[in-house]
Amino acid sequence: MAFKIVMFSDFICPFCYIGFDVIEKLKPEFDLQIEWRGFQIHPEWPAEGASAAQASRLGNADARKAAWERISTMAESVGLAMKPPSVLTNSRLALAAAEFARDSGADHEAFEERVYRAYFTEDANIGDREVVLRLAAEAGLDAAQVADAIKSPKYELRLKNNALTANQRGVSGVPTFFIGDYPLVGAQSPDVMRSILKRAKERFGGVETAQAAEDQSCELKTKSL
Repeated sequence: MAFKIVMFSDFICPFCYIGFDVIEKLKPEFDLQIEWRGFQIHPEWPAEGASAAQASRLGNADARKAAWERISTMAESVGLAMKPPSVLTNSRLALAAAEFARDSGADHEAFEERVYRAYFTEDANIGDREVVLRLAAEAGLDAAQVADAIKSPKYELRLKNNALTANQRGVSGVPTFFIGDYPLVGAQSPDVMRSILKRAKERFGGVETAQAAEDQSCELKTKSL
C-alpha cells in the first residue's frame, strides 16, 4: 500500500528542489505517493524577472549570499549542482503548468524536475511563457495544451485554493511535507528523511512530533534566493 505525503513547494525555492530530489530518490524504497501542491511564495516578483543586481529591493543581498553558501553545500551533499539564479522571477505560470501536468495523467514529476533544473542550473527565466512551454515539451507534455492551461481560470483558482489550504494548515515556509497530519518543514538529508519515513511507517502514517528546519526552507515573502 502506497504511503502518502503531501508536499507544498515552489519552483523558485532552492530548498524545494533539494527536498524534491531527496523524496524522489526515496520514493521506491518506501512506496511513496506524493501529492504535490504548488504554493507561490513570491507572487509580488515580476514575471519578466528582476536581475540579481536589483535584489536589494526584493531582499537583503548579504543574506542572499550567505543563504547560497549553505544551499550549495547542502545541494552538493545530495548530488545536485545548483547555482543562484541571475533572474529572480515569478513562478505562477510554471506552477499552473505543473498543476495541469498532474491532472493530465502525464509524468508531472518529470516536468517538475525539468523546471527546477532549468531555474537552478541553466539560469532560465521560468516566468517566461515560452520558456515554460519549451520545458513542458521537453518533459513530454503537449505544449499547446499547456499554453491553454496556464491562461485558464481553472488553474489560477487551483493555486489560490492551494494557498488557502496551506494557510489553514499553518504552512509558513516551503518545502513543507505533511505525513498524515504532521508537518515537516525544510529540506532534509537522505539519511534524516529516511529515518523520519521509517518511524512514520511504523506508526502507520504519523510521526511523533511536528518538525521544522527553518534555515532549510524558504519563508513566505521574506527571502530572496
